[in-house]
Amino acid sequence: MLDRDVEDNKAMGKYGAEHILQNVGEKRVTVLTHCNTGSLATAGYGTALGVIRALNEKKAIEEVYCTETRPYNQGARLTAYELVHDRIPATLITDSMAAALMRTKGISVIVVGADRVVANGDTANKIGTYQLAILAHHHGVPFYIAAPSTTCDLSLRTGEEIVIEERPHKEMTHIKGTRLAPEGIKCWNPAFDVTPHDLITGGIITEKGVFPPEKLETALQQLNRQQDR
Repeated sequence: MLDRDVEDNKAMGKYGAEHILQNVGEKRVTVLTHCNTGSLATAGYGTALGVIRALNEKKAIEEVYCTETRPYNQGARLTAYELVHDRIPATLITDSMAAALMRTKGISVIVVGADRVVANGDTANKIGTYQLAILAHHHGVPFYIAAPSTTCDLSLRTGEEIVIEERPHKEMTHIKGTRLAPEGIKCWNPAFDVTPHDLITGGIITEKGVFPPEKLETALQQLNRQQDR
């Protein structure tokens, strides 16, 4: 299982890197990513971060920007660590800087992971993903999802059927046990949000290839039938 996961991640990296470079038309790209999708979140190599690693292996990375990913800071704590460890040129930003970043820094592509992809291509991922997709659409930046085909739940037709977990309020009101927000303030802390398929303009990267969201279900069904023969 471990070897298969790493193999699938590397296949995603290969397909994703090739598709991005062809789609963007640049030899070196500036990438924005969100949350942690690397070897610390998978068996090894990573999904969206695996695509970034594959781009780096092709010497095609100009810069990677990673969000801190509030409120639990997986980007600052984990993704930034992996990027520094791999000596990939990287810059950390707060989540609220994303719009200004796209306007001023020339982002080539956004690639993020997914916790669930449903039949029509709608995607649930770490909270903050949806707003990045909206910003990408406004700024004309290709937006990609990288996720193994096992993340695709074709029994759910649209993102409205995905149940969104709500996390403890303390994640927002405290940092390392120190209270920042006043007693009595109410909190809304969903763990994920859903990005509609029409905002995933680059495609959905899987270990089987890169597919437009609206064609993902048919493509996976055809590939699964071929494997069963």
